[in-house]
Amino acid sequence: MNEKDVVRKVLDLETTEEIPITSKQYNQILEIQQTILEMLSADKQIIDALNRLCNLAESLLPNSVASIMIKSEKDALLNVLAAPSIPEIGHNALACLKPGPGGGSCGNAVFKNEPQYVQDTFQDDRWSELRHIAYDFNLCSCWSMPVKDKNGEAIGSFALSSFEHRTPSLFHKKLLETAASIVSIALNKKDTENRIKLFYSAMQNATEPMLITNHYNNIIEVNSAFEKCYGVKAEDLLGKNPSTVSSGKHNKEFYENMWNEINANSHWTGEIINKHTNGTEVTQWMSISSTNNSVGDDEHNYLAIFSDLTELKQSQEKVEYMAYHDTLTKLYNKTHLEYILKEDKEHCLMMMNINNFSYINTNYGFSVGDKLLIKLAELLNYKFGNDNIYRINSDEFAILYDINVNIEKNIAQIKNYFYNTSLDIDGVSIKVTFCYGASYGNENILRNTSIALKQAKRNGKNHSYIYNPETDSINDDHRAAFIESNATLYKALEQDNIVPYFQGIRDNKTGEITKFEVLARIEQDEKIISPYYFLEPAELSGLLPEITKTIIDKSFKIMSKNDYTFSINITEDDLSRNYLKHLLAKKVKEYNIDPKRVILEILEGVSASGKNNQTEQLNILKERGFSIAIDDFGTEYSNFERILDLEIDYLKIDAKYIKDIHKNKKSYEIAKAIAFFAKNAGIPCIAEFVHTEEVQDIILELEIDYSQGFYFSEPSSKPINI
Repeated sequence: MNEKDVVRKVLDLETTEEIPITSKQYNQILEIQQTILEMLSADKQIIDALNRLCNLAESLLPNSVASIMIKSEKDALLNVLAAPSIPEIGHNALACLKPGPGGGSCGNAVFKNEPQYVQDTFQDDRWSELRHIAYDFNLCSCWSMPVKDKNGEAIGSFALSSFEHRTPSLFHKKLLETAASIVSIALNKKDTENRIKLFYSAMQNATEPMLITNHYNNIIEVNSAFEKCYGVKAEDLLGKNPSTVSSGKHNKEFYENMWNEINANSHWTGEIINKHTNGTEVTQWMSISSTNNSVGDDEHNYLAIFSDLTELKQSQEKVEYMAYHDTLTKLYNKTHLEYILKEDKEHCLMMMNINNFSYINTNYGFSVGDKLLIKLAELLNYKFGNDNIYRINSDEFAILYDINVNIEKNIAQIKNYFYNTSLDIDGVSIKVTFCYGASYGNENILRNTSIALKQAKRNGKNHSYIYNPETDSINDDHRAAFIESNATLYKALEQDNIVPYFQGIRDNKTGEITKFEVLARIEQDEKIISPYYFLEPAELSGLLPEITKTIIDKSFKIMSKNDYTFSINITEDDLSRNYLKHLLAKKVKEYNIDPKRVILEILEGVSASGKNNQTEQLNILKERGFSIAIDDFGTEYSNFERILDLEIDYLKIDAKYIKDIHKNKKSYEIAKAIAFFAKNAGIPCIAEFVHTEEVQDIILELEIDYSQGFYFSEPSSKPINI
């Protein structure tokens, strides 16, 4: 079997199950959209916004790079516009890409004007002309979405290229679609900015409204474009002041500043609002130049040229609207709420989370879910709001009140209304309930309301909770420590300071250490940092898979120099990312490691949940020779039936039952029951946290097969058999 056949065989094992978009993922996409639109609204540089868009998209697909390519109007070839994570050599390699059937994912996306999802660039015919680029830069898969102009024609692409063979989930397809739409908006805004810059150079174009006044600023000439623009004939304007077409929108100070500029520099340009004879306002860019008249004395003529900004202003207002409004419900969004809350004014803020919204999306589809959100927005605004309703994220709304509101009464009114109201969405009758959180004040009110809402959700569905500053405030020391740990983790990943440590596992029959568990540590500034300080930030930041990948690579390299069996901790995030089959196959080949030496430790909760995709991955890995161990067994699930279904190779008793087994009868009985079950099921059992001779004596009494703990082995940077 050649190398290509091996790759194809590995790919055939990958699952293509369509996993629904979660609320968290939907919020991540909304946050990206909000961030970039806010940058565009704030007149940030277009390229800065596009680079930021690429970086944010990459953060949602680890081990990938994002790129934006645009088609040249001159030769219709594609070139890189933004790709901050791709080196210059990569930009050059992709330059002048011709759209076509063999032009890679981006070339096909533009050529066919439809999304292209390539799982294997090394084999797919769509990459036939760019195969060398795929090999040179290890681009294993590439997904591309066409960027379209206002006529729906493809003018470029937004792509995510991965260093792993992957197929996109519904979440990543939505991410690509949203990013491509944002690029279209950004390019339109760029065109708008370019047009504004060109106005001055176009002032001599006779198609633009133009007038000339004398030294006394009385009109002496206008062109036909001016007549058409304002609906007035030249003979009705001659000898009159230009204020004839004034809208009255500008005050005395505006005109004083304008004339001061003209007198000082003989020139002024700026935006001005005038008025058509029918009363319609006309927004224009006006350029006034002062010139000597034909007599040559001190008197001047003034030339004013107008360029219509109405369409451009509408485009700008649209971007600003999108930055402060939710695109689905048209309500104000979180960005607008944060802007309002910056005012030094006390408010009462109430947030509402829809109960079981993910269930509605899953069972009725996102179309029904979206229509439900629109209906709720209309009802909340009509029944309980007055332009003070906000959509915070996918399934959360907020209502902002004055400080004197009786929030308990308002919550009761909303509860009662929806208790007695069924919503009909596409023939589906839906009863909606919420959890409610609220807080008062003018500092940290959004954060405090979020804390209250979380507490309400913990109390159960349809509950409410009012923030109490005396009991609910977050411990500042804990928050500071968390932020520091998060920074340490990112620094460690960036500087490659995450390293494997090895703790021996004693065979209680032979009395020798025969296996090792691989543990993650951070080596930084001559200190060894325990996972206790960085696992929580890693989990919340979605970085657990990056730690796992690093530990797999480094431990395999070390263990390639001996014959020990060793175990590696695998998280639910690792299984959800669906990369383990490919990565482990690659590493056992790279370091010549027999899969039978490797034990994959999964938490009890993973085995108990029994998710089809995760179970299938574990079964495939077992077929390839890897062993499976349940870690921390007895923590909370204790699903014995699932253990037998998965054909587990090892079972590790949770440390909390071992550390005090010599003095806690409950711990003793639980450990005894687990050991008895494991023995009867023929599953080798491992006791964790064996720290004293007294504890070890009980382990031997219960005939537990293996012992792990400081009594026999402390974690070390090398596997040491004591």
